[in-house]
Amino acid sequence: KIPSLGDATINDYTEDAAVTYDPIDDAQFTFSITEYLQAGNYITNKAMQDVYYANEIMSQFVPLQERALMERLETDIMALGGQQTVDDSNDINGTAHRMLGSGSGGKIAVEDFAKALHALKTGKVPQRNLVAIVDPSVELEMNTLSQLTNVSNNPRWEGVVRDGIATGMTFVANIYGFDVYTSNYLKTETAETIGGTTVNNAITNMFFSADQSVLPFVGAWRQMPEVDTEYNKDYQRTEFVTTARYGMKLYRPENLVTVMTAPLA
Repeated sequence: KIPSLGDATINDYTEDAAVTYDPIDDAQFTFSITEYLQAGNYITNKAMQDVYYANEIMSQFVPLQERALMERLETDIMALGGQQTVDDSNDINGTAHRMLGSGSGGKIAVEDFAKALHALKTGKVPQRNLVAIVDPSVELEMNTLSQLTNVSNNPRWEGVVRDGIATGMTFVANIYGFDVYTSNYLKTETAETIGGTTVNNAITNMFFSADQSVLPFVGAWRQMPEVDTEYNKDYQRTEFVTTARYGMKLYRPENLVTVMTAPLA
């Protein structure tokens, strides 16, 4: 449970008059520890005896389990975009915070980055540490947009045709102030309908400020990943298990803009 306070009230003041004291609205934000996860593997005595690289296999159990848990964690974080109201523009201060890609066939367009920036501004979100997390299909679309790849039109993007728009998971330059990253774990809606237009298998690309004062999500570990191992004499095998518990929730709706885009054809 996290306490939260409303905004302070400003009043006109007259000299020699009593100051006006206003109460501040307070509330409580609540989220639950919902995820209790485990990844377990074992190797039998017989395998240890018969497989010459058994020790190498066993040494990889814990790193593989940790990677699987971190992939699940990333998937759950990316799914928080789905905590907006689906099939709705989720207007805040009169500006949509959930929208369909404005490119052909529901694909991404450069103007969608500008719209996301405008939505964050109207939500009074600090314009610091702006982050966009997009699907690899968005990277492909941006790689082929002539308004970016035509160097004579946009010399800032010189080299995109030669090298591509991204290096690893990061775009080579930001777009309208957003540092752009790609992820394979963004949430997909079966169908998203906004303003009478529908995009099937719509991918939830996320735009927000990662400034510590206004983080859009909140989460907590009840138990960080822990590893246990033991020899099971009944089954004649050595067992390894990694367990973890955590919870998370969308905390500041004004600091999350989602652009729903169509997947690759």
